Amino acid sequence: MSTETSNRPRLVEESPDFKEELLSQLRSAIPQVFTEGGLDLEKLRELAGDGLASGPERYSFTWAGKRDAIALLQTPTRATLVPVPTESVDFEAAQHVFIEGDNLEVLKLLYRSYFGRVRMIYIDPPYNTGNEFIYPDDFSDPLENYLRITGQKNGEGEYQTSKLEKSGRIHSNWLSMMYPRLALARQLLRDDGIVFVSIDDHEVHNLRSLLNEIFGEENFVATVIWQKVFAPKNTARQFSEDHDYVIVYARNAATWTPLLLPRSEEANARYSNPDGDPRGDWTSGDLTARNYYSEGLYEVTSPSGKTFKPTMGTYWRVKKEKFLSLDKGKRIWWGEHGDNMPRLKRFLKDVKQGIVPQTLWRHEDVGHTQESKKELLEFVKYENTDNVLDSVKPTRLIQRMLTIGTTPENGDIILDFFAGSNTTGHAVLKQNREDGGRRRYVGVQFPEPLPVPETRLKTLADVGKERLRTVIAKRAEAPQGELELRDELPEGFRVFRLAESNMKRWAGTASKDPEAYAQELLKFADPLTPSVPRT
Repeated sequence: MSTETSNRPRLVEESPDFKEELLSQLRSAIPQVFTEGGLDLEKLRELAGDGLASGPERYSFTWAGKRDAIALLQTPTRATLVPVPTESVDFEAAQHVFIEGDNLEVLKLLYRSYFGRVRMIYIDPPYNTGNEFIYPDDFSDPLENYLRITGQKNGEGEYQTSKLEKSGRIHSNWLSMMYPRLALARQLLRDDGIVFVSIDDHEVHNLRSLLNEIFGEENFVATVIWQKVFAPKNTARQFSEDHDYVIVYARNAATWTPLLLPRSEEANARYSNPDGDPRGDWTSGDLTARNYYSEGLYEVTSPSGKTFKPTMGTYWRVKKEKFLSLDKGKRIWWGEHGDNMPRLKRFLKDVKQGIVPQTLWRHEDVGHTQESKKELLEFVKYENTDNVLDSVKPTRLIQRMLTIGTTPENGDIILDFFAGSNTTGHAVLKQNREDGGRRRYVGVQFPEPLPVPETRLKTLADVGKERLRTVIAKRAEAPQGELELRDELPEGFRVFRLAESNMKRWAGTASKDPEAYAQELLKFADPLTPSVPRT
């Protein structure tokens, strides 16, 4: 072999082996538990001591098909991503990416390049309504199945979104679809990364169990309630469903903290200065609590001479010496005439410059379903409105997540691998414009056909691309005076499409004849498959 050939980098035809990657991380962290190249469970048990679960009676979360889902996760992909400059915007300079393809195969391809680099993940996966999914994972060959369904290979491609579930494994199939995708997604998160998942009542309990298994229950952060409608549905047979959930997990909840939300005018309006205090606007807070405090039962005297004690069952929050010190410092408010129950003055200048996120997100703050549909129709001109998604989310909802989970200036990567109409991409562009941010978006969407075929828009992926193009074009058309002069990230995006690798794969030969083996090797003199044009 010549020196030139031996120094040539080896072409990697498949994505990393997920199982081997995990073993490699374990080998690096605790090499002593490996013997003769294999994992020695007994040694691991010795080192872990009581920390390693054992015995038949322990909690576990499982479902029919879980082993196949794990095997699917561990199966490398041999697919590739083909650039599509003609469907992109400013392909060469663009920092945002949109990928058309099966998100499981795409996540495996992103694994090597994006491992530990994503700051925030938001997904709005298919809500489990009893229908089969557009992600028909085939354990034997997921890529082959995808190529057949999308018409890239011979054979009838059949989308299955409208077929009723007949296997009797409604929950199991949904969990098997979600498990490998979430497991891969976790590996892409940074140590300070966060994931938000939209879901409704049908699978919220199973989603929590699944995320506990993948992320660890100690990394659960919150369950947010999003008020998705602003008026009750009188046509509802039982209850009018007014909310969805957003489940939040951190890569490491012990160290992750949310960024504060900007203070609203409404929040600041709660502060005033009725007594002309030179320290500025303030509001008052209760000085009593129901928690027992042995030194919290004293009596105090107001400027008017009126005396006060805590009401029955409550106690002063501070000891008497502290109370007298606060009163001397004019931090106690006795009312306009100095004869009210004392309250503690809290000054606006002393509060945090932002608001800690709460778990109830009202529609007036983050949008509702009617707003989201109106927003979509502003940027995507459908020929038939029956093609408009029912589950589309408002950009303000995702902007709330971006505010909590990302910083403007550090080039944070945001991933959405159930991109739909690209609401997340739209929200990233909006948020970057509002705060001068340099966030980068990566979206992935299966080319699911629209219910009613259209002239231009054939699939949901087409809708997503069209939305991003229009959002960018409308910004460019704005009057020059309305554009803020900031060093902003280029707003273009690169389109890639999942396809079969153009490299031939070694399949071996059953013959033991050296001549037959040599003939098989000769086929790799040209490593490209015959269908690939030579450039």
